[in-house]
Amino acid sequence: MDIEILKNEFIARYGEGDVAGYFSPGRVNLIGEHTDYNGGFVFPCALTFGTYCLIRKTTNSFFRFASLNLEQVEKIEPEAFTTPLKKGNWVNYPLGTIAQFVKRGLKISSGADILIAGNVPSGAGLSSSAALEVVTAVAINDTFGFGLEQLELVKMAQKAEHEFAGVNCGIMDQFASGMGKKDHAIFLNCDTLSYDLVPIKLDGVKIVIGNTNSPHSLDSGKYNERVTQCKAAVEAIKPYKNINSLAEISWDEFLKLEDKIADDVVKRRARHVVSEIKRTTDAVSELKAGNLEVFGSLMNGSHNSLRDDYEVTGNELDTMVDEARKIEGVIGSRMTGGGFGGSTVSLVKDEAVQNFIETVGKNYQEKTGLKPEFYV
Repeated sequence: MDIEILKNEFIARYGEGDVAGYFSPGRVNLIGEHTDYNGGFVFPCALTFGTYCLIRKTTNSFFRFASLNLEQVEKIEPEAFTTPLKKGNWVNYPLGTIAQFVKRGLKISSGADILIAGNVPSGAGLSSSAALEVVTAVAINDTFGFGLEQLELVKMAQKAEHEFAGVNCGIMDQFASGMGKKDHAIFLNCDTLSYDLVPIKLDGVKIVIGNTNSPHSLDSGKYNERVTQCKAAVEAIKPYKNINSLAEISWDEFLKLEDKIADDVVKRRARHVVSEIKRTTDAVSELKAGNLEVFGSLMNGSHNSLRDDYEVTGNELDTMVDEARKIEGVIGSRMTGGGFGGSTVSLVKDEAVQNFIETVGKNYQEKTGLKPEFYV
């Protein structure tokens, strides 16, 4: 997207005057799924596509919101800044972020006009919502001179998702959008928020994202259900080992205590989380050592666990991954994001990328009736 073109769109909608523009990236998670709200490790990287926010302060009291991607527009008066709109309204994401400033007692001294534009495919599981929240937080913080640190803005964006979108997400998506760095992935401890920027050295290998075009929706209740099940697992283990999150128990400890969890479904949910945390730490070590083949096998194990124990994949994601793994030159393939639709991420050798896109795309479409999209 060209920022000058976006500024012209803003002026066409709101009139002449200075316009400030901001950008936040989407993200893809290489490994470490559904571990963030359990205090575990994740390994996402920011993407080159994301969400733009164009903003101008006005003499009005109200905020106006519009998007080049969606038709719905809203005019919000200050007294309504902390009240969510109807469920499903995209403006809840930036409005929920603005509400966090108000709740901190920061005075928004005037109105503003906001125009949003994004090239993160909506529903692809690449964190279009987190990018929208983070870019709003950065734009408001800068425009009104609040001077908050970037990490604080990331936390506020997460709160917006909890309170206005109704998704009890972990910190990963907003953190990756707000703290990502070019050519690096983020090895993040979601409990302490300590992190390591790990160079992504993929000589002769590309990261290929496969959008199933089966949109995921984290506000459907299934995501929050998994959060509740993980909390139930913690309560079942607590009498035998005093933990507050599943990240506080090692894989070896879990194997000794898993029978203390009476509910088989809850047990399987916990098995995924604890094993995924181990896979993630192992994967980062292998990547640093240059062992891409082992990294790929851990990606495969991650998807299998998400499919069998966490049950968040579904036919489209499983089909995409199955077809990907048949291609010579694919090192590893898994779903990425919250699941229930969305995207896969695969490590593919350079010479196999074109065949991957053509063959996986053809076979996937034949089996699901959906036409996928690929991003290298």
